[in-house]
Amino acid sequence: MSTRIRIAAFAMAAAVSLAVSAPTLAEGNLAIYAWADSISPEMVAKFEKETGIKVTVDAFSSNEDLLTKLQAGSSGYDIVTPSQHFVKIMIDSGLLEDFGASSMAAYQQVLPEWQKPWWDPSGNHSIPLAFGNAGYTVNRDLYKGPVDSWKTYFEPPAELKGKIASLAQPDEVIPAAENYLGIKYCSEDPQEMKRVLDLLLAQKPFVAAYSSDNIENRIGSGEVAAHFWWDGNTMRLRRNDKANVEYAMPKEGLVGWLDSYVVPKGASNVENAKKFISFMTQLDNATAQYNYYGHSSPVKIDESKALYNKQTAPELFPTVPVKMGQACSPAAQELVTKVWTQLLQ
Repeated sequence: MSTRIRIAAFAMAAAVSLAVSAPTLAEGNLAIYAWADSISPEMVAKFEKETGIKVTVDAFSSNEDLLTKLQAGSSGYDIVTPSQHFVKIMIDSGLLEDFGASSMAAYQQVLPEWQKPWWDPSGNHSIPLAFGNAGYTVNRDLYKGPVDSWKTYFEPPAELKGKIASLAQPDEVIPAAENYLGIKYCSEDPQEMKRVLDLLLAQKPFVAAYSSDNIENRIGSGEVAAHFWWDGNTMRLRRNDKANVEYAMPKEGLVGWLDSYVVPKGASNVENAKKFISFMTQLDNATAQYNYYGHSSPVKIDESKALYNKQTAPELFPTVPVKMGQACSPAAQELVTKVWTQLLQ
């Protein structure tokens, strides 16, 4: 299901020329498994040119897919980019390398509020890549009503019935439902989680699709009028494709996320991974990555060169509470799995 993105190799002539002109050229490979379209191809090409390291980038569309691949062992990847709660799950499961991130120069580029977070308290397993929030987007050509509450999404008015789409996995949808119902994330109370299930089952007849792929086309074309989605993606669709979409600011709160560069246990090219992470956190490169990806940067950028600010990208500057997604206990995760399984059966 994942989209495969492979960065083209250099033309032979260019490679020969570079070998002569670049004394710091290093040999080797680097395999990255990242959220679809999250890594700037321009920065990958620049890194290849400066180092001689050949990079491949494959894409995933859910944390669950990534976790399953790492749990299977021998993923073949040197860098992967999970969200915060999955970083903790992977650290606790022994799936990640301690690559001494907090002692790297790259760590000094991390904004103070994102250093040694709860999901990586030593700071040695991860360097943050981007952060944002999960909510819902409406197509304003199809829906003119208010978007200041999750009620619009979970208990849709007549004009949205049958024209709503959700994600295909639960890790952000269920926390959003918990925000709406006033339930704490990762509840271990079966009665509270039954309220979540009842809400989602009542919404289900009006959901046209549960899918995490092709969202921009589904909402941008008007195939659906509302879609569970992310802040920066909405912004890019609005700016780049001139789609008449609006990202909701529900008063009950958005679901926060932060994705990080981490190194899977047993990776073949750890030093190349560290070189890439260091490269991507350099001020100009981090700025270019921010301008490409369109999600907020947890590392320092050159504000004078940044494309997005409160005026041009209000989606990136939420005006409502943002509650970061949590890593649930086994008991709580079992309830989440039961809710989602019963919803989709």
